[in-house]
Amino acid sequence: MTDLERKLYRIIYNMSRFRKTPSMDDLKRKTGKDALAIRKAVKNLMSRNEIEWDKEKKEWKFK
Repeated sequence: MTDLERKLYRIIYNMSRFRKTPSMDDLKRKTGKDALAIRKAVKNLMSRNEIEWDKEKKEWKFK
């Protein structure tokens, strides 16, 4: 897991604990990266089954 992926995982996990789904603006502000880099890192996390988006509940699931 890269540093950015680890950072995004922790941000998403911590915000999800309080029932808030982080927006792209939240992630850009907290990481200092652009949207393309964030999307790529989140896709990598999802492809390795570290996180999963539940479309029905509209929340993240963690493994």
